[in-house]
Amino acid sequence: MSTKRPVAVALAGALCLITTACAGSSTDQGKASKAAAPGYPVTLDNCGEPEKFTKTPERVVLMNGASVAEVSTLLALGLGDKIVANQQSYGMSEVPGRAKAIKALPNGDVKLNDAYDIPREAMIGLRPDLVLSTTSYGFDEKNGFATREQLEQVGANTYVSPQGCDQDTSKMTIADSYTLLRDMGKIFGRSERAEKLIAASEKNIAGVSAKVKGEKKPKVMVLFSNMAMGGNDFSSVVAKGIYNDILAQAGGSNAFENASKTSFADLSKEKVAATDVDALVVIGYNDPDPAAYAKKLLKEFPQWPAAKNKKYVALSDSMYLGPSNDLAVEKIARMLHPDKV
Repeated sequence: MSTKRPVAVALAGALCLITTACAGSSTDQGKASKAAAPGYPVTLDNCGEPEKFTKTPERVVLMNGASVAEVSTLLALGLGDKIVANQQSYGMSEVPGRAKAIKALPNGDVKLNDAYDIPREAMIGLRPDLVLSTTSYGFDEKNGFATREQLEQVGANTYVSPQGCDQDTSKMTIADSYTLLRDMGKIFGRSERAEKLIAASEKNIAGVSAKVKGEKKPKVMVLFSNMAMGGNDFSSVVAKGIYNDILAQAGGSNAFENASKTSFADLSKEKVAATDVDALVVIGYNDPDPAAYAKKLLKEFPQWPAAKNKKYVALSDSMYLGPSNDLAVEKIARMLHPDKV
């Protein structure tokens, strides 16, 4: 299994999984003296602290965090013009045109640090009025990042996405994707659009779930393609998190749900070989051909029911936090239960 070091470092740092307190920020963000724009102020509770917005953010910076949740959410809300620096990309998307739209966004011409993200001085130099991070890792001073307090001092609001406050994404669900959409809708005055997107997603998922209700739930292996995050042959295998919620809605279950207490399991080839895998979901993170990786795995483990039945699907951003989880539910359900969906 080959190693993509930038991705491995980013995922290990952002997703896996230490427990730290989320930095707080003051109630008024130093803006209380300014007159609020129409529809403002808007105050959100974020990591247990209020974040107050007195106007629509105009200079938004998106930290990497091994995520496309935040950039995809802003694009879905039609807010691409507010982004002055984006470090998020999966290189592909289930949504037509999204990967191209992400690639076209400015990156701020920033020299990234050892954690493959925006260092403190460069962040301050971007003059943001809002910085988005998937987890509180992006505001951790010991990693060379600007803290939430430091950003507050230069007039920037900060936002940590749902379930990211303690850097543990193992409890993340589809509902968190809706919370992110809803929060961004409030912050940017796009609540009506956010609610329409949420309603459409809920309707799509409910329709798929109804079709597969009562069916046997195949055991699915979910992993990131061509990525190493630990010492074993299989260290990017999903154990817990939003992926399991998506699988459940699609009429499946995670074959390795009990292999780790955190989001990812670090497994030996022997452990993987000894597990019955009925189907594969391979997530492509800046891998141009995750389907090829899926086929390679099926060939490597011919004893799997998945290999015998050629059951796999290659996905990307729809399997993670973001506005497109309904697409993953639909595609997985169609693979698992082709006679029902």
